[in-house]
Amino acid sequence: MGLIVQKYGGSSVSDAESIKRVAKRIVEARRAGNDVAVVVSAMGDTTDELIDLANQVTPLPPSREMDILLTAGERISMSLLAMAIANLGVEAQSFTGQQAGVITDDEHGKARIIDVKATRIREALAEGNVAIVAGFQGVTEHTNDVTTLGRGGSDTTAVALAAGLDADVCEIYTDVDGVFTADPRIVPSARKIDRITYEEMLDMAASGAKVLMLRCVEYARRHGVPIHVRSSFSGHEGTLVTDEPYEGEGQMEQPIISGVAHDSSEAKVTVVGVPDVPGTAARVFEVVAEAGVNIDMIVQNVSAAQTGLTDISFTLPADDGARATAALEVAKDALGFASLQYDDTIGKLSLVGAGMKSHPGVSAKLFGALRDSGINIEMISTSEIRVSVVTRSDQLADAVRAVHTAFGLDSSEGEAVVYGGTGR
Repeated sequence: MGLIVQKYGGSSVSDAESIKRVAKRIVEARRAGNDVAVVVSAMGDTTDELIDLANQVTPLPPSREMDILLTAGERISMSLLAMAIANLGVEAQSFTGQQAGVITDDEHGKARIIDVKATRIREALAEGNVAIVAGFQGVTEHTNDVTTLGRGGSDTTAVALAAGLDADVCEIYTDVDGVFTADPRIVPSARKIDRITYEEMLDMAASGAKVLMLRCVEYARRHGVPIHVRSSFSGHEGTLVTDEPYEGEGQMEQPIISGVAHDSSEAKVTVVGVPDVPGTAARVFEVVAEAGVNIDMIVQNVSAAQTGLTDISFTLPADDGARATAALEVAKDALGFASLQYDDTIGKLSLVGAGMKSHPGVSAKLFGALRDSGINIEMISTSEIRVSVVTRSDQLADAVRAVHTAFGLDSSEGEAVVYGGTGR
């Protein structure tokens, strides 16, 4: 018996019946003798609907007011869940991010958690109550303004709360049974992973696996919080994300490949005709950084001897494409490049596995599988435990399935089940 933090995504609390089902699961954990704190997302597509509503009012809603608007979604779901739990005979109290002591910086729309001062949550738990916290939101330290944490923010809230409470585990409930070797929506034969390290999960999340968000895993690794990814629609065991050694019997050597992740939300910018002299690349990426854009993969061509010019290509979130290209166009004369090319019809595939560090031939098998499927590679990036390639977006699903099969990751136990919507 211990302290558990549970997080439920939007598809898990999408309607009244779903909320009552989640409440029953929470009550079972409480009656088993555990202290239980819960982080909840907005119901179903509520956040998207609020964004659409704001855009109907104005094409450029102020970021501060957007944060106040969007936090309403979690306030609705947290209060309804508290009511459902109380109806089952267990006391529950709901708290906004501000009431729960979630302190953030002042970057509206994508704030980062600085601290969790969970005094009120500890008091609620000490009184025997279930504490329910609105995910995705916090409050600035000095101005007391409401903030939102951006995509996947409820996952980050849950892990930060677990760290602040020194919880035994953070259970992330979603609409699939755990972390799979690929997205089961496009690879029905994907196999559930029973256990995965923080490092591998970080690379999977950074490469497009949506079951856990990158910031959530980063926070968990930094504070040593074990994450248990489970489905709120079944009783299956799920996936444990931790670096703690396995203590069971019959442990086998870690598999070479943990999974295949994909991302279709990126775009590619090519800066054409860049002078190939020291410092030019630095200036290009300084301009992009000053625009507040994160970049992913980078490739620089060998310069042409006759002209002394080269091309630099990089990938970035497609949502940031217009901002990056606009900043580069403003600096065009100072940088001395000839033109910009923008391509938002790309897809990224990543092969992830700690075992590839000690097994030669992984890249050869990856490229061979893509070749045999007639899929061209445009960019390549590697780390010790990851190989990523960029291809055409309309070939991405075929590429994922081909690579998944080539590395023997297909399950022999039937198709993976996706119970709800997107799991977010």
